[in-house]
Amino acid sequence: MEEKKDIYILAIESSCDETAAAVVKNGREVLSNTISSQIALHTLYGGVVPEIASRKHIEAIDGVITQALQEARITLEQVDAVGVTYGPGLVGALLVGLAEAKALAFAAGKPLIGVHHIEGHICANYIENKDFAPPYMALVVSGGHSHLVFVSDYGKYEILGRTRDDAAGEAYDKVARAIGMGYPGGPKIDAAAKSGNPDAIKFPRVYLEEDSYDFSFSGLKSSVLNYVNKQKMLGAKINSNDIAASFQQSVVEVLVGKTMKAAKDRGVTKIALAGGVASNTALREKMQEACEKAGFYLSIPSPILCTDNAAMIGCAAYYEYLAGVRDGWDLNANPSLKLGER
Repeated sequence: MEEKKDIYILAIESSCDETAAAVVKNGREVLSNTISSQIALHTLYGGVVPEIASRKHIEAIDGVITQALQEARITLEQVDAVGVTYGPGLVGALLVGLAEAKALAFAAGKPLIGVHHIEGHICANYIENKDFAPPYMALVVSGGHSHLVFVSDYGKYEILGRTRDDAAGEAYDKVARAIGMGYPGGPKIDAAAKSGNPDAIKFPRVYLEEDSYDFSFSGLKSSVLNYVNKQKMLGAKINSNDIAASFQQSVVEVLVGKTMKAAKDRGVTKIALAGGVASNTALREKMQEACEKAGFYLSIPSPILCTDNAAMIGCAAYYEYLAGVRDGWDLNANPSLKLGER
């Protein structure tokens, strides 16, 4: 019987402000995961500046890829394919990674595999959790996305719910700015909330229509901003920790409630968290509590695999590779790419 060949994927991720490269073996074994972050730079501006992000990707990408290959102790000639994020994201940032991936794949005679960024986040659950497999319900929460996705099989995704306005991470950033915590908002509000009272201020929970799996955080964000402005007008003291805790509790209750409802409605007993906001400690704790109460299994990647990284792209590219996906040199960046599209 012929021995099964190991598959090595060189993966590149540059959709926002992290330049990342990784080498992944057989989809779930990470041999290297190199990340060059621009957070310190964009903090000066209170958010990601697309043009600056693109320029920094150009500066960092060669070094990041070289480091990833060296750490994995593998050469470009030894990899089986090059996987790269081609959407969604910032178009200039995506183009840097895509151009690099095309050049490397073409020069080395390797297949090119375009990966959907959100698919990468979902696939991050397979890396540390070797036995985790579809079907399951995935909650994807990040700066630009809030998705409830039914994963029926590898590469098969059905979006049940999405944000109608602000994504969860976007609301975190805007609220953090309003209460003087700065950027990035997610980790700062998470930290401040630990010292605050989550029941101090009653902010709204928006569930929309009875049968809806969609999210809406714009009204909650406006409610927080109105509260802050009212307190300032009254000359009253503003307790940032209480605001952070109360705001976070409102977001988390809705995220957990909708996810549990969707899982029960679809008859699945496994749930996965994905995306940058999945590293939020309150969300992790409350989702764990809800899953234990319902007898569900919960998969959550380590925080480093929740934020943007290339290991998750390598994992997703592996399953696309097995499915026979190969992209041409005409593959273009698609900043508004929908999950499940090619």
